[in-house]
Amino acid sequence: MIASRLVIAALCAAMAGPALAQTVPPIKIGVLNDRTGIYADFAGQGSVVGAQMAVEDFQKTHPDIKVEILAADHQNKADVGSAIARKWYDEDGVDMIVDVPNSAVALAVNEVSREKNKVLIVSGGGTSDLTGPKCAPNTIHWTFD
Repeated sequence: MIASRLVIAALCAAMAGPALAQTVPPIKIGVLNDRTGIYADFAGQGSVVGAQMAVEDFQKTHPDIKVEILAADHQNKADVGSAIARKWYDEDGVDMIVDVPNSAVALAVNEVSREKNKVLIVSGGGTSDLTGPKCAPNTIHWTFD
């Protein structure tokens, strides 16, 4: 449910740019989470499926807007997460990254997203640093209390 809402919010944010008459490349959303470790039960494959379902729902009413979901396991390692984020942004054309459970990984990906001026929506990292000292203008921190 949260993943679906995040993807819909991400789609709306990505579409906020100017309208173009030419063919628009697909919006690429990376779901970066723990697929095999301690956070896999609440943020693993289920988040990816939720994102894919949200895209399917969105495309029923907006068939002209193409959206692609990429997914990767950050293995609960900040260096792995930031390397994936950098590759996605630089090589794969990802427009935004969502999910990112694990505060250390979220902080690392936050820095890459700030550097690349890309959108990051964190729904699993619980650190208040994302809304405090490490707050970035392109990061949305949506998490538990």
